Amino acid sequence: MIVDFQTSLFDEAGAETAPVVGPLAGSLLRHHLDRGAWVDARPGWVRGADELFARLVRDVPWYAERRQMYDRVVDVPRLLRFYAAHEELPDPLLAQARDALSRHYAAELGEPFTTAGMCYYRDGRDSVAWHGDTIGRSSTDDTMVAILSLGDTRRLSLRPRLGGRSIGFDLGHGDLLVMGGSCQRTWEHAVLKTSRAVGPRISIQYRPHDVR
Repeated sequence: MIVDFQTSLFDEAGAETAPVVGPLAGSLLRHHLDRGAWVDARPGWVRGADELFARLVRDVPWYAERRQMYDRVVDVPRLLRFYAAHEELPDPLLAQARDALSRHYAAELGEPFTTAGMCYYRDGRDSVAWHGDTIGRSSTDDTMVAILSLGDTRRLSLRPRLGGRSIGFDLGHGDLLVMGGSCQRTWEHAVLKTSRAVGPRISIQYRPHDVR
């Protein structure tokens, strides 16, 4: 699979450097939401992220999914791949990122990140609708979902389930966003379709056991 996208100027400056995970301590900015929810943001967490993006486009066995919607079956508007806890991740840096997140959030989360869901947004027509990751324990318990974004920048939007002002984060080229506390139960998130000319993006979602 071959794709074109606009590389990050930050990554171009270090184009000869292999992808590397940056520090987390002291570099995360926490945004406190309401009802016990919060979001941590760390721009540019992975340096050399555009090279990692190209490797994942090539190496991940992406698949298309179809789902029942009302009276018809429709294509899911993105490509997917889910890695369970026992599966080897498609690139060593993804395991390094998962382990770094597990170490950093160990005291707060109380358990490691174990799975990695991956979405490949090919252009602005690909999207994911408003939802919370509430399959499993996250329907009743506080948890965390850490999202590593590669490729072109797309907006991750969040809105409170009971209504109110939405917020958004522009993510791409190695940016990290961690949703924690009650975020999956009390807020929803989405990557909405856009008519703007945007390139492809890969999202890696790290989750603890029994959280989807």
